Amino acid sequence: CSPAAAVRRQKPGNIAPTMNTLQPIPGPARRWWGLPHLAAMKRDYLGFCSRLHHDHGDLAQLAILHERSVELMHPDLLREVMVEQADALKRWGRGPEVFAQLMGQSVLVTEGAVWQRQRRTLMQAFTPRRVAGYAALMVDTARSALDAALPPGQPEGTVAIDTLMSHLTMDVILRTLFGARAGDNTAQAADAVQVLSAAAFNEMFMPFTLPDWLPLPRKAAKRQALRHMNTLIGGHLTQPPAGEGTLLAMLRALRDEDSGQPLSKQEVFDQCMVSFQAGHETSATALLWWAWLLATHPQAAARAADEVHGVLAGRDPEPDDLPRLPWLGATLKEAMRLYPPVAALMTRRATAPVTVGGHRLPARTLLRITPWVLHRDARWFPEPERFEPGRFMPEATPPPRGAYIPFGLGPRVCLGQHFAVLEMTLVAAMLLQRYRLLPPLGGPAPQPAMHVTLRPAQPLHLLLQRR
Repeated sequence: CSPAAAVRRQKPGNIAPTMNTLQPIPGPARRWWGLPHLAAMKRDYLGFCSRLHHDHGDLAQLAILHERSVELMHPDLLREVMVEQADALKRWGRGPEVFAQLMGQSVLVTEGAVWQRQRRTLMQAFTPRRVAGYAALMVDTARSALDAALPPGQPEGTVAIDTLMSHLTMDVILRTLFGARAGDNTAQAADAVQVLSAAAFNEMFMPFTLPDWLPLPRKAAKRQALRHMNTLIGGHLTQPPAGEGTLLAMLRALRDEDSGQPLSKQEVFDQCMVSFQAGHETSATALLWWAWLLATHPQAAARAADEVHGVLAGRDPEPDDLPRLPWLGATLKEAMRLYPPVAALMTRRATAPVTVGGHRLPARTLLRITPWVLHRDARWFPEPERFEPGRFMPEATPPPRGAYIPFGLGPRVCLGQHFAVLEMTLVAAMLLQRYRLLPPLGGPAPQPAMHVTLRPAQPLHLLLQRR
């Protein structure tokens, strides 16, 4: 993809200046208060960040209006700030402000003591042992969706793989949360999530959000999407409990380890909302890029299919099978390297002075991290634009910590990463049991489009052949 071509081919160790240097942090010239930079970021955020790395190195600063931001594009710099000085950081205010409209005061947006309490409480619901309990549900949902991907008796056919994955993972998260199937409103819910994702990305580049009541087409679409999501989640919350095994039942039963207090009704609603939107969209995005990469790399796909058939011998996969499917897992990791679902806009505000690469940054400095740039750096991933799952095999040398961050880094690392990895591996194994993946004849390669997640700019179709 075009943004990757601009990634700088730097030598190991070419990072920001050492401590006590008098050299300023490099960056592009500030003309017209930096507004042309803002326009370029909105037009092609990934390309802008890739060029910034190419032109200015691992530590680059940017000034737009009154805002000073610093881009961190080396794993050492990420660890130095995101891990070692995490207590001096908080989320960039504009991000939580935008997401709070869509997901309420969930763990995704809260700060301070509220976030610590929510995070501490919710971690109990997402331990590997708890997540493994959802495997049978994931397998049952995937079986239904994948068996119905082609009409009975039809040996092959072209399928909108992005739609298939979105509907499948949405069904998984609804059954996990509420014990209910997606039903007839799946397409409407999937469309609503995409509308809200696009709206959130656009609003990130505005100093404030225009009122949603304005009679504008974009605002009307956002209002309708919000109404649909609130009705969907609120409707499930008013239904009789579906069982003790649902995530909703677990959320209602959780108690803070320190105070013994449960989540409030509004907190339960907000956590369900963020679990629904983030819990299916990121997995669906990773799976659709994985499917396209395997369709266009038949040798890697054949090896993955042979591994699945050899280990499972026709039976459904289980959590204990994941370590026995290393190549399949490596293809998923490599797909998330090339196309990280959350490819950019990881931001932190310094609440106190922090030191980065020998530079003392004042409080209120905005720090930005772009996984897309980190994941396509030739120092950590030779031939970075090539699909090479071998990078993630057990015998391979792992990249430096912080060079590969599909689930984030530091205290705010994704709560649902165990859930996502299990779901993606089970779905991928079952897809390869049933079908060969091929690209449609004459179709162009999909181009990534940045919303909140990294989706193809146009619907993605693949040819499925029954095995």
